[in-house]
Amino acid sequence: MLENLIIQKTLRVPASTGAAGDSTPVARQFDAALLDVGFSASRALLDHVGALAHGPAMDLAATVVAAVRELVGDHVRHNAYFIGFPHDVPDTVEFWAERLRAAVLLGGGTATSEQLRDAVASGHIDLLGLPGYGTYQHTYAELLAAHDELIAAAGDRVTVLHLGDPGEVEASRLYLALAGSTTPHGEANLAILGELAVACADGPQPTEIPVRENRAVLNGIRLVLGRPLIAVDTTIDVLRLACQVSGGDVALRTPTRFRAFRRPERRVLLAALNEVARSNPAKLGDISRHAEPFKRLGERLHPHEYDQWPYAQKVFAVARGELRVRSLAGRAEAAVGAGQIGAAASMLSAAPGLLLRSADRLLRTATGPERGTVIDAVTDALGSASGRVLCSLREHVGNRATPASARLYANRSRRSWVGRDTRPPLPAELIAELSARLDTEISARRPRWEFPLLVDPAVLDVALPLSGKAAEDGFTVLPRGSRASVTGSLLRFFMYWRQTVRRTDYDLSVLLLDDDFAPAGQVSWTNYHHGGVVHSGDLTEAPDGATEFIDVPLALPGKYVVPQVHIFTGESFDEVTESMFGYQTRDPDQRGAPFDARTVRARSALRGAGRVALPLVFVQNDDGWQAVWLHLYQQGHPTFNRVEDHKATTADRVRALMERRYLTVSYLINLWRPHTEVRAWDGRPPESPVTYIGIHAPDTLPEGSEIYTVDRLHELIPA
Repeated sequence: MLENLIIQKTLRVPASTGAAGDSTPVARQFDAALLDVGFSASRALLDHVGALAHGPAMDLAATVVAAVRELVGDHVRHNAYFIGFPHDVPDTVEFWAERLRAAVLLGGGTATSEQLRDAVASGHIDLLGLPGYGTYQHTYAELLAAHDELIAAAGDRVTVLHLGDPGEVEASRLYLALAGSTTPHGEANLAILGELAVACADGPQPTEIPVRENRAVLNGIRLVLGRPLIAVDTTIDVLRLACQVSGGDVALRTPTRFRAFRRPERRVLLAALNEVARSNPAKLGDISRHAEPFKRLGERLHPHEYDQWPYAQKVFAVARGELRVRSLAGRAEAAVGAGQIGAAASMLSAAPGLLLRSADRLLRTATGPERGTVIDAVTDALGSASGRVLCSLREHVGNRATPASARLYANRSRRSWVGRDTRPPLPAELIAELSARLDTEISARRPRWEFPLLVDPAVLDVALPLSGKAAEDGFTVLPRGSRASVTGSLLRFFMYWRQTVRRTDYDLSVLLLDDDFAPAGQVSWTNYHHGGVVHSGDLTEAPDGATEFIDVPLALPGKYVVPQVHIFTGESFDEVTESMFGYQTRDPDQRGAPFDARTVRARSALRGAGRVALPLVFVQNDDGWQAVWLHLYQQGHPTFNRVEDHKATTADRVRALMERRYLTVSYLINLWRPHTEVRAWDGRPPESPVTYIGIHAPDTLPEGSEIYTVDRLHELIPA
């Protein structure tokens, strides 16, 4: 299992420790199997497989192929409702009328085509009751037989897999990278971190764990194993830990049902709370924000039984309201409410991260001499705040010259909403001054490279991954706001889901927007065709999995193409057994089955909160088409969501994100240029080691090169 995770996260294959031998034929078959799903083994990896005995070579090859097939979504069968898709897809109303005709005939009746079309147009028919509607009428094997083989094209994706170190070394490397990350992880990476923490409990440990959710995951494992806790310095750290070992939410977004703790575990948790509150009583002020969870936790820990830890008892007294302690944020808010902006800034100086996150509001509110006080406080805080907070503030001030036409809000579950931007803009001179100070501080913390910097131009428009919660898990999935060039002449979206218990109907749709973000057409289960865009047919249940496709020719006039997934009825994205979205690029003469892993450019999980998913948007510029990652969800309706019902809200979200300027990798590259030799990757292998930054690593870099690809871009953010 760990080998699969390592391969999928890093595209590195842990070296086998199996017996040596001659498996050259296995290596050739292995390479051919990888090419069938759009991957290729590096020369070192092929040599390694070929030098193993037959059994270990076969085991390694099978593990790798299974891992990469799952990575691109090829581990399931992607059948289409209409067997001839993208050809022979009927007109929507004609198809419904044909299904209605079949129902009439089954009932022994007769009806003219005009009567059937009138019945369909009236909207008073139950599509689910029509024979053959919404369920596959052919097998996957029959679908494959109806399509020619895919014709390989020069633009088809080939992703290189590299040989890594033995599994224990690769697991430790990934564990240390995830545990020591300076940016928060999404749900998938937190789960991986938990698995690795168990496997690596006796190995090297990170020197620092900046992200508190990571601390909770690691301490949860340590609590169960009876190891000392690490890096617990707030009462909230203990609460997160209790949530983690109870199977709850370490981000504290949703309530946790705490399990019964063993007496040794209760002692550890209470001792940790006691030490935090004893060493800094002001940290009792954090408890009021999470009073209810603390009260529930107290019911499980029985603090009244442990008089040796009086400060831990105070924690729960604050939670119950018996003891009042105002938090730093509360005191600063009271100062702002009283118009004492300078005093509020001075208070917040004790928490640099909180001060910088409040800087915009303080600067907007301050007048006269107080603005200078705020600027001085913010400047003093720059040296103490994390690099992630500095980059976030730098991105923020870069968008404050003018009010946004629509202000996008997205929470940690990627649920989004849009509101008016009522904030007055910051003065241009203030933006310039603050940006320059931030640039200076961020530049001072930049990593120092031993080798020249070799940069793939494709990575320059990738947004800095300031939070893993703003992206899904998957293959070539980029942070929100990232842009990627789209090649080929045909886009093919695919969406797969498999229900767990209830009948579940997901609908893949496309909304077309013009230059002014006004709706210009749609394709969905209610409209199979529009201007060359074609839907593969509506599936209404997925006990064994179901896939819907949409083809979009890139010669299409218009500005924005917005694929989206609507939950018409049934289980949410978090409840289904599996759900994914992805896109392929093809040339029309390539033919092939509707899904072919070699043409998959990106595949992301769908695991957010909401009933409408907006994975990305495609925009046409003077230089061609680009994919821009959204990673957004709309609340939608409990049932019967359709693209027609969400045109305005979707357009608002797309506009808000497209008009925002994100801090990208190119920003960091420009900070390095005065101090480091920077070269653009042109496909020619360098003669000596380099520090390479790109989407994926090529197979031609000299030994000793340092490589930063999608899975490691967060490491570029200064500490």
